[in-house]
Amino acid sequence: MNISATLNIFRLLYNPKLCVPQLAVPTFNQIPVPLDPSIKAIVFDKDNCFAYPHENKVWNEYSDKWEQFKKHYPPEALLIVSNSAGSSDDVGYKEALLLEESTGVSVLRHSTKKPGCQEEILNHFKSKNLIQSPEEIAIVGDRLFTDIMMANLMGSYSVWITVGVKLSSNPIIKLEKQLYQYLKPK
Repeated sequence: MNISATLNIFRLLYNPKLCVPQLAVPTFNQIPVPLDPSIKAIVFDKDNCFAYPHENKVWNEYSDKWEQFKKHYPPEALLIVSNSAGSSDDVGYKEALLLEESTGVSVLRHSTKKPGCQEEILNHFKSKNLIQSPEEIAIVGDRLFTDIMMANLMGSYSVWITVGVKLSSNPIIKLEKQLYQYLKPK
């Protein structure tokens, strides 16, 4: 269970715009590279963003786009933050190690799941002298209540993958999409 998301969801009662992204694209392949000249670091969610859910490799159709990101940004500027690989659920960080090996990108080891691992992300990039402020980070994810909310709470640039690798029938994801339709900029 994701306690962080459960507790943070109540913030939407006061500020529903916390789950509205700056950029919405159907799939990983539609993300522009570079994102914006002000972006110095990028956080990628794994499942249903660049990888098929519960797999630890880049989805074949997205491998060219993945390589574009790796060519444009220095290796230390790219980071995978997943609520599975690298999280407290990943015993011995076995999934994180597999994911790093297959993608060539570091996976954040974090004790709090998204959207609550903001400080761990900021500390990671600041320790590498990559960023001065959270505005220089882009967060790419498929979930409004975790990835996009985290980006907006941090003051980072949020990129929402609306369809992803696999269409989901999860009722929470359906609710997220309905809320976005209501809140999106006209």
